[in-house]
Amino acid sequence: MSSPGSRTSPDATIDLPIAGMTCASCVGRVEKALANVSGVARVSVNLATERAHIVPAGPVDRAALVQAVEGVGYAVPAATRELAIDGMTCASCVGRVEKALAAVPGVETASVNLATERATVRGTAGVDALLAAVDRVGYTARPVGHARDDDATAARKDDERAGLRRDLFLATALAMPVFVLEMGSHTIPGMHDWVMTHIGMRTSWLVQFALTLLVLAVPGRRFYRHGIPALLRLAPDMNSLVAVGTAAAFGYSVVATFAPGLLPAGTVNVYYEAAAVIVALVLLGRFLEARAKGRTSEAIGRLVGLQARVAHVQRDGATHDVPVEDVALDDVVDVRPGERIPVDGEVVEGRSYVDESMITGEPVPVGKSVGDTVVGGTVNQQGALTLRATAVGADTMLAQIIRLVEQAQGAKLPIQAVVDRVTLWFVPAVMAAALLTFVTWLLLGPTPALGFALVNAVAVLIIACPCAMGLATPTSIMVGTGRGAELGVLLRKGEALQLLKDARVVAVDKTGTLTEGRPVLTDLAVADGLERDRVLAQVAAVEARSEHPIARAIVEAATGRGLTVATATGFESITGMGVRAGVDGARVEVGADRFMRTLGLDVTAFADTAQRLGDEGKSPLYAAVDGRLAAIVAVSDPIKPGTPAAIAALHALGLKVAMITGDNARTAQAIARQLGIDEVVAEVLPEGKVEAVRRPRADHGRVAFVGDGINDAPALAEADVGLAIGTGTDVAMESADVVLMSGNLQGVPNAIALSRATLGNIRQNLFWAFGYNTALIPVAAGVLYPAYGLLLSPIFAAGAMALSSVFVLGNALRLRRFRPPQAAAADAAGATS
Repeated sequence: MSSPGSRTSPDATIDLPIAGMTCASCVGRVEKALANVSGVARVSVNLATERAHIVPAGPVDRAALVQAVEGVGYAVPAATRELAIDGMTCASCVGRVEKALAAVPGVETASVNLATERATVRGTAGVDALLAAVDRVGYTARPVGHARDDDATAARKDDERAGLRRDLFLATALAMPVFVLEMGSHTIPGMHDWVMTHIGMRTSWLVQFALTLLVLAVPGRRFYRHGIPALLRLAPDMNSLVAVGTAAAFGYSVVATFAPGLLPAGTVNVYYEAAAVIVALVLLGRFLEARAKGRTSEAIGRLVGLQARVAHVQRDGATHDVPVEDVALDDVVDVRPGERIPVDGEVVEGRSYVDESMITGEPVPVGKSVGDTVVGGTVNQQGALTLRATAVGADTMLAQIIRLVEQAQGAKLPIQAVVDRVTLWFVPAVMAAALLTFVTWLLLGPTPALGFALVNAVAVLIIACPCAMGLATPTSIMVGTGRGAELGVLLRKGEALQLLKDARVVAVDKTGTLTEGRPVLTDLAVADGLERDRVLAQVAAVEARSEHPIARAIVEAATGRGLTVATATGFESITGMGVRAGVDGARVEVGADRFMRTLGLDVTAFADTAQRLGDEGKSPLYAAVDGRLAAIVAVSDPIKPGTPAAIAALHALGLKVAMITGDNARTAQAIARQLGIDEVVAEVLPEGKVEAVRRPRADHGRVAFVGDGINDAPALAEADVGLAIGTGTDVAMESADVVLMSGNLQGVPNAIALSRATLGNIRQNLFWAFGYNTALIPVAAGVLYPAYGLLLSPIFAAGAMALSSVFVLGNALRLRRFRPPQAAAADAAGATS
């Protein structure tokens, strides 16, 4: 029997994705199966879009639709939906919403995040069923669309903070006289006599009653509005604890004020100040918490703020200013000096430098000219550019980055599962502890037992709010992943944060990761009496006829020096030896040493240079002009400038570094020696890299693999954590857990150090949240009273409870000051110099 939440209202049409259809017969079978489901009026199945459009005649069970499709051999693929949840205040709320969503038929997984106030649900369940499930447990949900509605979200958050500020000020203004009248009489010498003489105890109690009633009825109403219904559903939350605690203190005081004869002799006391001040302190904690939570998501706000609002688009022979969301693919867009680039594009006219630090984390502007790609959100410097839009809207790199950061911030680490299991039952356990405290003091406590029982039970209720538990993990994740985005480290999966911390080996691909990924001319030595540029131009003229990457590197070196590369004639390629051609009347031959020997030339004149090149892992080539040995040439893939420092930073973090490459062993060993790499696995094919990743895991532990995200996909997927070096616009590397936007290996130690800092921060938060509750609930219950005569006032309990959440949030916000290892080392060196 399906749950009510799985049924769709008769006036709502249903769109269902269908997988596995291949022809018109499939369409017919699916339509027939769906038409037979109770409540279905019409069905239309589209083979091209692979969707079924269902018009109901009455309530339709979505689960029955899914079963009907599966019954004829097809599938309804699971979809991931995101819901914004309003009304959650603590970890118990999270547990209840998750439990409600998971119970909806068709839901595979449900994850709720208190810090982001979002639920991520995967399965075949419809949105209506999910919203109804959330509503049944006392919260409000709404679907989050693909397009961000940041202004509306920000406005709602601002309204929430403004409401909390207003209620806090009102509660404080009303509670302060109550606190002074009651507590001042106990703490300030002469205050009691002054009150009795000028006001009188009865009038004082009446004034306290009136002010406290206003506190509970106006700013404190929120606790009763949410807490009492939750209690009646047998699903108490933080609001329930505050509502029961303040109502008990207030109710007892009302009886003492207006019907003292109902109370045992010696127990006629009022606790108005406890009820009023508790509301004010809890509101203070909520307000500080809301402000701090706003700061945890500042990274997303900053990324969104990078998006240009207007684009200068060339249309109909004129330039028009249009909203950036109206820019279409292939539109031609003008970008003026100092402006943000509105969309991803390719430069078709102009030359400038672009500040790409928001993408790469690198502060140096990058030169851009015709044919280069630019990224939306980056800042154009002095020159004017004209570009053709290659990605717009949700497809731009910045939109993808925002999406990745949001996904990572909403993720739950494995450590959170333990917290969730505990907190789901925490509030009911606290209420049971409060009841036990009340009964124990009532039966065994000193006179007036009823007063002691009430005060201590209220203290237990107030101090044990599990807000800090619910915020401990997600706030650290939000701040940590946001800081990572600022450093060019995008965590596609929040789980990568926890896995990176445990990495013991970093396995690195060579080409494009340690090195630039493109060969360049690194060495050119000429024989005595010859001119270097002339020889280079002659060699380049011959190599211009070849398609080999080494040949292209030599040609690029010549043109880069402004040399004129002549047209070679009579080009001939000798397999396994080299090439020859005529250049401006001279015969030029280029090849390996064995080619030179077949020409009768002695290469020993360059023996020292050849030895050095071999030690560096470079393969030398020789050039002869008109039968005379003219030069020795070496082309190699140069090591990226930041690679040595990155390897050193990884070693400083206590990690082993292994290089996995398809290059020859001699070259690989030479590079490993230069960089201090611990292990080398060379001459492996892409599929062999999977086994190469497994080997160090067996010897040392968890492995993080770093590659370029293309031919390294199998190894990235096999590793415990895959880190893809991202360059240009290749952001969405599906095989990787982490994308390093800078294209620089320095992102790896940055990511690992950030992971360790974030997990350390989470452990501190959890220790505080659980340790605080574990230690103070017994104190609130009065365990110290028999030995030391100490009791915890409900007012101090409320203050401590508010402090707990603020401490957790403040500790998480420290991650915003995280410094990458190299930057931190530079700061330390500067401080000691």
